Amino acid sequence: MTVARKPARWAGSDEAIRAVQVAFDVEEAVLEAVRTAAFENNLSSSDQIRRLLELPTPTRPKRPRLTVSLSTADYELLGARFGLSPDDRLAIKEKVTEALIRFAQQGRPGRQSAAKKR
Repeated sequence: MTVARKPARWAGSDEAIRAVQVAFDVEEAVLEAVRTAAFENNLSSSDQIRRLLELPTPTRPKRPRLTVSLSTADYELLGARFGLSPDDRLAIKEKVTEALIRFAQQGRPGRQSAAKKR
């Protein structure tokens, strides 16, 4: 029986594979405090918790991105909204990206921007 060797590019993944994600059931005020601090410090919630616990955080910047899970039904709705085939997921992603950019440029109704608060 031969043992498969993993590719060199996977060499650094051993520690991440052994890491265990931990969820904390806390009240809304704690969630809001952590999320607000993370936002103000330009960190993920996870990295903010690591800082709070005085654990090391990654020094290399992460790619800024937003994520959302979309079902087949969601793609059908978005395809119809944008006049695209639900199977054209790349084009739908581009349209959603444009919508997010417009949202950011217009500001959020009912909320002051960070610049206006200061």
